[in-house]
Amino acid sequence: MLAPSPTTGLSLAEAQRLLAAHGPNEIRRTQGGDAWRILWEQVHSPLVLVLLGAAAVALFSSYVQGETGGMVDAALIFAIVALSVLAGFIQDYHAEKTVESLRRMAAPQATVRRAGKEMRIPAREVVPGDIVLLEAGDVIPADGTLLVSEHLSVDESALTGESRHIEKKAGEEVYKGTTVQMGHGEMHALRTGMETKIGAIAASLQDITQEASPFQKEIRGLARIIIVFIAGLIALTFVFALRKFGFFEALLFSVSLAVAAIPEGLPAVLAVVLALGAQAMVKKRALVRRLGAVESMGEVEVVCTDKTGTLTKNEMDVVEVYGEGFAGVAAAPLSAARQLYLCGALCNNVREIAGEETTYEGSQTEIAVYRYTRRQLPPDAVEEFRREDEKPFTHERKIMSVRVVQESTGVAYLYTLGAPEVVLAKCAAVRLEDGTTMPLTDEKRKALEAVYNGYAARALRVLAAAYKRTEEGGIEEENLVWLGFFVMTDPPRAGVRQALRDLYAAHIRVVMLTGDYPVTAAAVAREIGLQSRGVVVGEEIDAMDDATLARTLREGCNIYARISPFHKLRILRQLRRRHHSVAMTGDGVNDALALKQADVGVAMGHRGTEVAREASDIILLDDHFATIRDAIREGRRAMDNIKKFINYLAVSNLAEVGVLFLATVFFSFTAPVLSPLQILWINFITDGMPAIALGLDPARRDVLRRAPRAGRPLIDRKLRWQIGLIGAKKIVILLATFLLVWYWEGFAMAATALFTGFILYEFVRIATIRAQEHMPLWTNRWLLGALAVSLLLQLAVLYTPLARWFGVVPLSAAAWLVLAGGVVVGYFLARWIVWGIERLLPEADAAATPAAGKGGI
Repeated sequence: MLAPSPTTGLSLAEAQRLLAAHGPNEIRRTQGGDAWRILWEQVHSPLVLVLLGAAAVALFSSYVQGETGGMVDAALIFAIVALSVLAGFIQDYHAEKTVESLRRMAAPQATVRRAGKEMRIPAREVVPGDIVLLEAGDVIPADGTLLVSEHLSVDESALTGESRHIEKKAGEEVYKGTTVQMGHGEMHALRTGMETKIGAIAASLQDITQEASPFQKEIRGLARIIIVFIAGLIALTFVFALRKFGFFEALLFSVSLAVAAIPEGLPAVLAVVLALGAQAMVKKRALVRRLGAVESMGEVEVVCTDKTGTLTKNEMDVVEVYGEGFAGVAAAPLSAARQLYLCGALCNNVREIAGEETTYEGSQTEIAVYRYTRRQLPPDAVEEFRREDEKPFTHERKIMSVRVVQESTGVAYLYTLGAPEVVLAKCAAVRLEDGTTMPLTDEKRKALEAVYNGYAARALRVLAAAYKRTEEGGIEEENLVWLGFFVMTDPPRAGVRQALRDLYAAHIRVVMLTGDYPVTAAAVAREIGLQSRGVVVGEEIDAMDDATLARTLREGCNIYARISPFHKLRILRQLRRRHHSVAMTGDGVNDALALKQADVGVAMGHRGTEVAREASDIILLDDHFATIRDAIREGRRAMDNIKKFINYLAVSNLAEVGVLFLATVFFSFTAPVLSPLQILWINFITDGMPAIALGLDPARRDVLRRAPRAGRPLIDRKLRWQIGLIGAKKIVILLATFLLVWYWEGFAMAATALFTGFILYEFVRIATIRAQEHMPLWTNRWLLGALAVSLLLQLAVLYTPLARWFGVVPLSAAAWLVLAGGVVVGYFLARWIVWGIERLLPEADAAATPAAGKGGI
């Protein structure tokens, strides 16, 4: 494309035409968050499909039989499906809309030249052919070629992963999403939107299919088992029922029994529990973009986290200055440190932006030094100097120099600020407290090196300052005079130390992945209590094969410094190769692949790029490490409640199917002991409100004091024994209840007692589960309310005109006495069974995951 005149730029009409032709300059999501896609993801769940199939069979049976029972069955199943689909849809749709609002809030602006005028426009309106003006702090809005470069350097770490600033000259390319760190210039925009380099990366990420989590795989497996079981149950029950009842009655009873075996409430509870977990996470400043991430967070065994801005505040503050005559003080006398302060105030590219509150643009380090030195100097001290030349900071040079002239005297000074080892190498003298100088001897140089190494070992960052008077033009960084050190800290975030303790107690390993220096990373780790056996740097990882890298992880190294996103990806793959569930944080474009491949990708809300946020499962709205801990707690709470519900539901359905099947096979009645309508009513009462309310239980007290599942199945050996034994116990008690009441009161009263017993004994199961979890019933008011409402509904069926419709009779005192006895015996037998299983099958959690500071892959 031919560039327009740099002095005039595009005409307004041409800009509009190009915008219509190329579309908005933004990263589009080919798998967008439209409502229909989100709805489809909820509907094609295997459990939902099983329920829809059961409803269809019930409708068919009702049509053939000419009765309404099957229609009621189908209506209730459809209602439960609608509830589960709606809960999941609302949560995922809300998360997508929240992400969209984040994108709008973070929408950058760009300065372009059009029709001969400079104008500020939204970056999404930049088009190919625009002349874009670039200043320090700007996010480059498009891919293009530099027309003008005045000491312009660009931070491309978000794109390349290389944590260094690159000096760009006229004629070189710059890329969308990178940041101008220093200098200024003009560029000719060539590519926008998805045609940019960052757009191509985003498009390739959208083609990656997210692997199902272990929990999702288990639920799909459970759905397959249910389908096979139901098919066999229908066939077997129909064969036995056909001997006693008519064809259509046997068919309807078989289908009703199959419907009783289906955990209708499971999809609804899964959706509600995960949605409530997602809402709780949002309150903790963690936005869940994918509902399944709630349970995935509860399974996490390893957290790989950035340091800057996540473990620390990313707010640099100067806490000390060091020089001759003022060793390690918060503020040195102006008479002794004037030149040091001038160096800090003049040798930077910080931009002051006036407003209700003054804000600053630039690197955090520069801003910290600039604000500190401006407070120490008189108000007009900086204004009397005019900058004539600059040699910008790069990660290769590690220093910045400026040549300034003092207006009142015409004297020129060269000021240099940067890494202590580089600055000292260019110094020949030391400025003394009285303004005189002395030679910088080898002994003095070693003493100063010991000083700044001591600061680094305390997690403090050090910049050295130097200067000289200069007569000639240009910048020659030789024979400088050392002025002193600026000592800064990036303090840990409040709550990080406690969050680490909590994660270690939960047997979760924490790995620090940082671009910072190894000494600083190790010092921060010591300060916050992050455990590690040694530090590995990026250059060492480059020289390692996968087996060697895996060995460093296995031996307990949890600090990896001076690393790039490509190193992150290698570390992630080694952890996952050994079947660990990993949560990975990231903020750059090249972090996106690691975020996508992690079990839980966690993007930063403040620092994160748009591509990183799109690749993530969870966005930390406050970039705070403690929020990861809170999200894990909510994820574990959700998984505990789902497991409790499966425990409750499996026992209930097993007993229901077992009693009705045995009664059909062994009893000689000419009609089923329960009608299809009664079977469905039992399912509605037990699988409905109480089951969902059970999913609202608060977190267990030990939720962060036990190990993750670490690959153990959701329905593990202990739970299988509980379901089998307690289910068998319940079958025996229900059959005994039926036979005792039948013996005393006859068939109608016995069938009604059995009908009511199913519901009462479900409540007993809830009580035993709560006791097993050491949770009193009153800690969940929703559960108490659901149990009360369910009992009132059952009483209404027994003692109102509804009784005729349901085919029941009012229970006698003797029947209630038998039911009460069954409740008491059932409760204590269940507690005894649980106690025996706990003794015979000890908890395996303690061996699941090694302590956080140790190895284990």
